[in-house]
Amino acid sequence: MRAAEAMRDATERLAAVSDTARLDAELLMAHALGVTRSDLLLRHGDAPVPQDRFEALLIRRLAHEPIAYILGSQAFLGLDLMVNTDVLIPRGDSESVVETALEAMPGPERVLDCGTGSGALLLAVLSQRPAASGIGIDRSLGALALAAANAAKLGLADRAHMLHADWHEPGWADGLGLFDLIIANPPYVESGAVLDPSVARYEPAEALYAGADGLDDYRVLVPQLPELLAPGGKVVLEIGATQADAVAALGQAAGFESDVRHDLAGRPRAVILSRC
Repeated sequence: MRAAEAMRDATERLAAVSDTARLDAELLMAHALGVTRSDLLLRHGDAPVPQDRFEALLIRRLAHEPIAYILGSQAFLGLDLMVNTDVLIPRGDSESVVETALEAMPGPERVLDCGTGSGALLLAVLSQRPAASGIGIDRSLGALALAAANAAKLGLADRAHMLHADWHEPGWADGLGLFDLIIANPPYVESGAVLDPSVARYEPAEALYAGADGLDDYRVLVPQLPELLAPGGKVVLEIGATQADAVAALGQAAGFESDVRHDLAGRPRAVILSRC
């Protein structure tokens, strides 16, 4: 069977589990052939299919495994990041958080990324601000290993340092110093939320769920941030679409002024905290 025919068949099978069935089929075929999607579409439509390899990839997607985990990578603000099931898949919504952070603090020198995961937020900021350096913290050793690998891959290892730390533990921030930009994408999904199978089955629960209202991690983290923020610094927190008022209130209780920014879909996506 040739690639074009196999992709048509795969598209039909994938339609039951994916809203982007044709795109998924193309990406999986390109991966199976070891070429880019562009090359596949331009040059390899008549290529013979490595049937066993392609079918194995297809079966994984039919079980709702996200394409990013199958391919092992995800694009984020022009960066090609490695991903695996130790970390959340970086999403387009989070790109607006990086853009908000750079608008709020155009020239950061020291950046702290709380819950760095793949390193997406920190590495995106550093890639656009060559004078900046930063620390990414996470309680997952697997996530930290991947974030460090991404930093090395992108040539940012000398400016991006990954540290095992958990803001639920006393003394986690001892010796970190002050930062003029703190960014965070903490867990914020309600524990009873019904998620798409691709998320619920594969993405790490400890990076998703944060109590009955999704605010448990904000309640712990936000009151500790004033001690880490340099004068004139900014905190930018990613939030769920219904959490703006609650997270802003937590910031105000910790002595911050707050401002809410929206993503491209018009949903509240980031809360900016500044010293009063």
